[in-house]
Amino acid sequence: MTFKKITHQLHLWLGLSSGLVVFIVSITGCLYAFKTEIEELTKPYLFVETQNKAQLPPSVFELKAKKIYPKKHLHAVNYAGKGRSVEAIFYGIDPEYYNIIYFNPYTAEVLEVKDMDTDFFRIILVGHYYLWLPPTIGQPIVASATLIFVLLLISGIILWWPKNKAASKQRFQFKWKPNTQWKRKNYDLHNVLGFYASWVVVIIALTGLVWGFQWFANSVYWRLGGEKSTVFTEAISDTTLKKTYTENSPNIDRAWQKVKSEDPNIDAIEVHIPDSDSASIAINTNSEIGTLWKIDYRYFDQYSLKELSVNHIYGRFKDAKLADKTIRLNYDVHIGAIFGFAGKLLAFCVSLISASLPLTGFYIWWGRRNKQKQNKISEEQFIQTNS
Repeated sequence: MTFKKITHQLHLWLGLSSGLVVFIVSITGCLYAFKTEIEELTKPYLFVETQNKAQLPPSVFELKAKKIYPKKHLHAVNYAGKGRSVEAIFYGIDPEYYNIIYFNPYTAEVLEVKDMDTDFFRIILVGHYYLWLPPTIGQPIVASATLIFVLLLISGIILWWPKNKAASKQRFQFKWKPNTQWKRKNYDLHNVLGFYASWVVVIIALTGLVWGFQWFANSVYWRLGGEKSTVFTEAISDTTLKKTYTENSPNIDRAWQKVKSEDPNIDAIEVHIPDSDSASIAINTNSEIGTLWKIDYRYFDQYSLKELSVNHIYGRFKDAKLADKTIRLNYDVHIGAIFGFAGKLLAFCVSLISASLPLTGFYIWWGRRNKQKQNKISEEQFIQTNS
């Protein structure tokens, strides 16, 4: 078999084996693209009227939130930005739950209590990550299908690449006449749209692989000269200080005030509540609302408030090197947010095309299969007639 025929067979069978997963992951990614914009239009409790007074400290929201969910772990108190409500985020794995309580940051009035497991975009995201299966089952399937999809995109480009300039005129544009049959249109939709979209889709797929396989993330990171870990681990507080610790005011409030005083212009602050005696107070600040790669991750001893260092990429942004920033950029590149609204629109369009590729590809294969069957039947009938 020639290289082209081998590539064609590879493209065919990889496509048939991964098509359903690729469709689900692509269509859920397409639906998720404008999550922020849609939620801002449909969820009024995300916003509050800005007042000329200080916002309440995190311990106030911690106390009120725990009265609503006394048996659940409060993961963080998130100050989402000026003119926005404060979020008390409850998250647990065993048993699994995800709830958010929205507060007025100036009065601590409860604006909304939300079970995120019933939230539309949360359901879409779970499908995107796990196909609505248990994570230990769904995540490897999605990651493997994504890897196969990268090979599909590469093989598709090889198959479609024209041999000469004359062929390129036909392959890089639609030439539909009024009487053009649907089979031809479907063929062009798969190949022409697929060819143009593949250059962006392959980037989205590769960024997806960074989450899908730890070995892939490490390979990219170390290839760029990374020297830290790509896996998040929590900074540890000095538990020997627990005996001498006296709480005049909650340390989560003091850490929050400390971070705010160092940069008054930053108003998007997420305060993570320690979940054990040895856990630290983790505080994330973001100077660029809409993207995540510039988040400053800071950790404080929950007793002494001494700032702690970490040996992974989720530390101070000023200490991040090229390799660290590249991995941090992964999410914003994946959803197109790095280029603002235009980037999200591009991600939406190519994800929609990506979702169509398994459908149009299957239709091409099914049509050829039926044609081969018909030709075989006709050949057998001819032999019987003339025997």
